[in-house]
Amino acid sequence: MSTQQKNETTQFGYELIRDHVLSSILGKNENDILYWCGKELARKFPLYELDEAISFFKEAGWGDLVFDKVSTSEAFCTLTGDPEVLKFEQRCFRLEAGFLAQQQQKCSGFLTECYEETKAKQSLVKFHIKWDLKDKVED
Repeated sequence: MSTQQKNETTQFGYELIRDHVLSSILGKNENDILYWCGKELARKFPLYELDEAISFFKEAGWGDLVFDKVSTSEAFCTLTGDPEVLKFEQRCFRLEAGFLAQQQQKCSGFLTECYEETKAKQSLVKFHIKWDLKDKVED
């Protein structure tokens, strides 16, 4: 079996779990549970800086993440990639949003949330990461 065939098999297995099994198990709570799962993944795979999420997303097969704008209390980023793999029209991106929120919260020390907007026709997802400079947390 070639490396490409192994990668395709791995991607297919990932898609089966992510797009079919999880949605069947989680049902109407899928969005909320995936967000909290993303936060838990961030705790298990902590980054030192939010910019490291770019390589993490790539290695995890989550797509190509780019930071568009970062200020003192918010960041905007865009996720792109192969529409055949990322399935923008079908997939929920709350796992990735939770991951980004928790990583920023760990890096900044402030309560952080992340919201996503899928733009399927453009084959991308926009993330808005927002942290509250008045709400310090201890991780």
